[in-house]
Amino acid sequence: MSRGAAGAGLVLLLAISFMALDPAPARGGAGARPELSLGRSALYDYDPPEPGSYQLPVIKEAGDGDVLTADGKPVRLLEALRGHITILSFIYTRCADPRACPMATGALYEIQGITAEDAALANNLRLITFSFDPEHDTPQVMADYAKISRPRGKGCEWLFLTTQSESQLKPILASYGQRVDRKKNANDAYGPFFHVVRVYLVDSRGRIRNVYAFGMLDPRLVLTDVRTLVMEETAGASR
Repeated sequence: MSRGAAGAGLVLLLAISFMALDPAPARGGAGARPELSLGRSALYDYDPPEPGSYQLPVIKEAGDGDVLTADGKPVRLLEALRGHITILSFIYTRCADPRACPMATGALYEIQGITAEDAALANNLRLITFSFDPEHDTPQVMADYAKISRPRGKGCEWLFLTTQSESQLKPILASYGQRVDRKKNANDAYGPFFHVVRVYLVDSRGRIRNVYAFGMLDPRLVLTDVRTLVMEETAGASR
């Protein structure tokens, strides 16, 4: 495992420990939706709405581009998105800010853990972690990061993607509005990039339906949105 991936792994494990990732028992008897142990906190002091009690508007079409899987296979990003509801997270493995990439990956970790106990979610949901640091985050580094991030191997599919070059990456970032800037100090303790935490909810037709910034990256809310899209797509298929 590379030193960068190992270092990020340590931060990730700290973030996971902070978030208390074991699912808590469901409330409300049989059939109640499972609750996350994160629950109410100083950061997320509210109760999410009931799934299906609201609609998620189409924001825009998801961006496309040439990407590489963790085993080095070239694919188009939309190929990886279509056919499942997808949670797409942009990160880089050298990020050591616990309120940025490690937090985003920790949220996906918790979500995958919930899907291991919910077949409907596991069958309909896909997670994608996409690096915006192709110079460092090669397919092998992403494969190492995947081993740290998804050790259980259960639940919904979780893909780890990168690109061959900056030239392939830039139009993808632009299409999602994901801003990434290099710091003047390449040896900054938190990592060499400035970036805004943005995680995207994409429906099975490749359309962005929600965008979660730092203050909205509550796994309870994200899963409620996913369940709402599952209900929407199931209703549409039955017409």
